[in-house]
Amino acid sequence: MTEPVRPYQSYVYAYPHKTAYRKLPDRPLLRDLWDAEPKDALSLYLHIPFCEVRCGFCNLFTRIGAPDGLTGAYLDALERQATTVREALGEREPVRFATAAFGGGTPTFLTAAELERLCDIAEHRMGAGLGAVPLSVEASPATATADRLAVLAERGATRLSLGVQSFDDTEARSAVRPQRRADVEAALGRVRDAGLPVLNIDLIYGIDGQTGDSWLRSLDAALAWRPEELYLYPLYIRPLTGLGRRAGDHDPAWDAQRLRLYRLGRDHLLAHGYTQQSMRMFRRADAPPQGADDYACQTDGMIGLGCGARSYTAGLHYSFDYAVGMHEIRGIIDDYVARPAADFAHAEYGRRMDPDEARRRHLLQSLLQAEGLDTADFRNRFGQLPWDGFGAELERFAARGWLTDPDGPVLRLTPEGLAHSDAIGPELFSPAVSAAMAAYERK
Repeated sequence: MTEPVRPYQSYVYAYPHKTAYRKLPDRPLLRDLWDAEPKDALSLYLHIPFCEVRCGFCNLFTRIGAPDGLTGAYLDALERQATTVREALGEREPVRFATAAFGGGTPTFLTAAELERLCDIAEHRMGAGLGAVPLSVEASPATATADRLAVLAERGATRLSLGVQSFDDTEARSAVRPQRRADVEAALGRVRDAGLPVLNIDLIYGIDGQTGDSWLRSLDAALAWRPEELYLYPLYIRPLTGLGRRAGDHDPAWDAQRLRLYRLGRDHLLAHGYTQQSMRMFRRADAPPQGADDYACQTDGMIGLGCGARSYTAGLHYSFDYAVGMHEIRGIIDDYVARPAADFAHAEYGRRMDPDEARRRHLLQSLLQAEGLDTADFRNRFGQLPWDGFGAELERFAARGWLTDPDGPVLRLTPEGLAHSDAIGPELFSPAVSAAMAAYERK
């Protein structure tokens, strides 16, 4: 009999997490880091660190509002960075981008004219043909205005992700997300009118006062718009966030409530013609293909622009400094916008990736997807089978009933394994990464 495991430990959307990054004393040149990297299928990510409000659960790198001139100064710096980074990629071999994304923060915090400029930076400075590759953009209901959406549609956006979280006004207030359902519905109407191919709606379960019935009502309100994708997120209460002032989230009763709501939501979406891609992601069965799924953009060959973005080469993951507190975030943004172009030629914060970490990352990111991990592909990449390096962890997962066929050609999670993705991910962290994350000084 195995001991029960806390199902909600950490959402692993990237490995290693930024809290494992440290200042790089050698400040390596980007041209040296990228010299031997394949450049024929890169991912491009542009980060906009501004929001009109900060939700109570949010620990993303973003600030509330922007003084006059700051968004323009930020785009000036983004353009300087893009020019420097593109030069660092060199001209020896063709540089091609396979995917692009604008995230944040809230990219649509920018005005329509500023969004035009953001697209110009991606296209003209970096060389990403936005009309020829999947382009995903994050938005909030308040900023999904007709003029902004028209710019995105015209410039080739293929996916818009709208952070709704709840269609219940009381629940939204409880999550410190001030919005009205009528405004959300109006925003969804504008998105559909804009004709963007893929609409994603984000919803959250585990909010104070939320019940099974109210959760289903939110799901049905979302389904009425027939979104091509839905993301269902468990609520987390993290330090330095608005909700973080209350007690932590290690409450067994709350864990049980979130797990019950997850299963209710999962089964409801499956019954309405959606397929499960991961614990969080559901896609309408007849939705147009979007190319790489959400985890694929975390592979090597990621170029992130903006002070909250990460970049990935095979040997180094790097970014700028990281913070959650408002004062520290403002300081990092102010430093970013003041930088001359030459400052962007170096990597400053990051974590070196050795072969063991690369194997862990590939196993973790593949296993947490519903389609699972092809063991032959893993052996071709790394010269060993997953069991050779991670036998103890996989045995634990199998003993808990989290693997469908542990000895088969594909390592795939059972439905119960997918439900416990936020417990599985942390168990695959290396001791070194876990220690670095634990030693990180929150700011």
